[in-house]
Amino acid sequence: MNKDSRILIGQVSGCFGVKGWLKVFSYSDPRENISTYENWIIDGTLYESIQSKKNGKLVVAKLEGVDDKETAQTFIGKKIEIEPQQLADLNKDQFYWRDLVGLNVSNTNGIAFGKVKSMLDTGANDVIIVKGDRERLIPFITGQSDDNTVIKVDLEQRTLLVDWHEDD
Repeated sequence: MNKDSRILIGQVSGCFGVKGWLKVFSYSDPRENISTYENWIIDGTLYESIQSKKNGKLVVAKLEGVDDKETAQTFIGKKIEIEPQQLADLNKDQFYWRDLVGLNVSNTNGIAFGKVKSMLDTGANDVIIVKGDRERLIPFITGQSDDNTVIKVDLEQRTLLVDWHEDD
């Protein structure tokens, strides 16, 4: 397993009960989607056949071999990762944020803006944070609309073309 290619999907935030269940802070959206991954890597160890579920507002999980609260407590604060091949395949116009970070961004006038530094979820739509000569926040809007800001994403060429004025 290549540690650099792993994907962080959550963190153990506490214990749940006395039989070894863990409270999990999920980075998935929605948070209970972390339960769709059967195998987790925690602190470099692969745990297979994870039992996990939503319990009220919490996500809780049971790891094989963790059967008491004392053992469960040793996991608090540990990161939960998966291998990239565990991610679901996306449609051709869908992207994982991790694949967009680092892309070179330019506009339809050929002006280079810099690279995608990170992404931001605003609730209404995702926003691309581009770092170059200055920081730009560009809405990630695609599809069948006249309001599209993202014209083309080319993961092979590591480029992102946007309809965005250089002064915005």
